[in-house]
Amino acid sequence: MPRFFRFFLFTLILGWSFSVSAQQLVTKRSSFYVVVGTSGAKLNQFDQLLKDRGLSGLRNKYNTIGLGYQTRYNDFVIGMELYHNRGSKSVFDGYNIGYRTSRALVNIGYSFIEESKFQLIHYMSIGAGFLNFQMLPENQSGNLDEFLAEPAQGFILRKKNIQKGSQYYGNFLTETGFQLSYDFDLPGRKEALEVLLKLGYSFSPFEGKWNMKDLSFDNAQSGAFIRLGAGLTLPDRNFFYKDGSIGFYLINGIHFTSPTKLNEKLADAGFNELDGKPHNIGLKILGETGSLLYGAEVFNLAMHGEANTLREQSLNSLRVYGNIGMKFFQFKNFGIGGVVGLGFGNIRYTNTLKEKPDFPELFEQRNFDSYIKSSGLMTKPEVFIEYGLPIGKRNLFDIVFNTSFGYELPLGNYKLGDLSMSSYMAAPYLSIGVGVRP
Repeated sequence: MPRFFRFFLFTLILGWSFSVSAQQLVTKRSSFYVVVGTSGAKLNQFDQLLKDRGLSGLRNKYNTIGLGYQTRYNDFVIGMELYHNRGSKSVFDGYNIGYRTSRALVNIGYSFIEESKFQLIHYMSIGAGFLNFQMLPENQSGNLDEFLAEPAQGFILRKKNIQKGSQYYGNFLTETGFQLSYDFDLPGRKEALEVLLKLGYSFSPFEGKWNMKDLSFDNAQSGAFIRLGAGLTLPDRNFFYKDGSIGFYLINGIHFTSPTKLNEKLADAGFNELDGKPHNIGLKILGETGSLLYGAEVFNLAMHGEANTLREQSLNSLRVYGNIGMKFFQFKNFGIGGVVGLGFGNIRYTNTLKEKPDFPELFEQRNFDSYIKSSGLMTKPEVFIEYGLPIGKRNLFDIVFNTSFGYELPLGNYKLGDLSMSSYMAAPYLSIGVGVRP
């Protein structure tokens, strides 16, 4: 398991242990949610490079979409969030210039107000991230053979490159903020619809950690933010089933597939084939009330290697699912269940030059790298076996070990140019997870 995930699990257990020892009468609340938002992030050094050439800088803004999990014991709050941030694009000389980042954060906070259906929480976050900055043609090649014949179409800079796999997340990121939320009752259900607002500031505390090619991109990971979200929560006033809870899991698995058709194209173009089978690392949020299961899941499936002595290549696919299902069997701490998922998937093949010059020469020469991508809908059936290990005298939460087996089905061709990758996307998989369930 990657170091960041081990650190997260340690922090989670430590926080709950502290809460147990500090409190006598324990109340619980668990929830998961999605958020969208905006933030400011001015790339000062790159904007100055543009200004020196008589050009206007990039727009000082990026948009955010994210998935979060949160649980509260009395007034102590801990959770996990995963964000994808996309900066505004600018066009120069037939090229699109833009950046995107992602962050995985552990949240620790304190509930100032828990008044009926209203909550006010102050929290701090620590975590790691990824940064992609690129300058690519507005009209990229739509033919895979043409792309492989000439992959030097622009340039791509990546720091802590998760296109190689989520285990490459890195560098230290923090944020602080306030969360306001309100619960709306759902007819016929004990769960509540939680609507929330987050206000705060995110930043990279160590200068120079996001430098690329002699230029600082630290500001891409910093800025004041506002985020709006909604999700499901199990407030303590509605904690009606002994097995009613929302759990959080870190997952790691293997997909029994290989990019056979793509490898044939790579070999024809004089590049090395991508070896092995793709592995995934991600997170799963699973709620249950009685036998009903529901939740969300996101994971990153990746392969990478040398294209040749001068170039690198990666094949990456992000999957995001909403899941619903049932638990078929429960005996003490052992359970068996199944879910059906519907969601989004993408696939991206990237071919980059290993050694590129620094700015400003990089900006002037420009043509070194590129990628080709596709996206669409995905669905899957999945069955799982789990075992929950109770922690604490009052069984305040379980550490849950989960093994899942499923089959993914693409609802589309997922074409890389003119090459269908649907046979690669359609595959059985085996996943192992460890998590916590209040």
